[in-house]
Amino acid sequence: MKFIKSQMKKLIKDNEELQMRLKELMEEHKLEKNFALKALYHTEVAEGGKYQLAYQALDLPKG
Repeated sequence: MKFIKSQMKKLIKDNEELQMRLKELMEEHKLEKNFALKALYHTEVAEGGKYQLAYQALDLPKG
């Protein structure tokens, strides 16, 4: 599984908890949004993270 910016944005858009976490990361670590998105991906999605299944579901073909 790899980081896809558009997919991560969709996941965050649909989840208030992730929206708050993204803002916290940006403020706490003075990160630009792109870097905060990657950090959030690695902490909350990658390698069995809490939101891994939701992230993977965004990649499934619709039909």
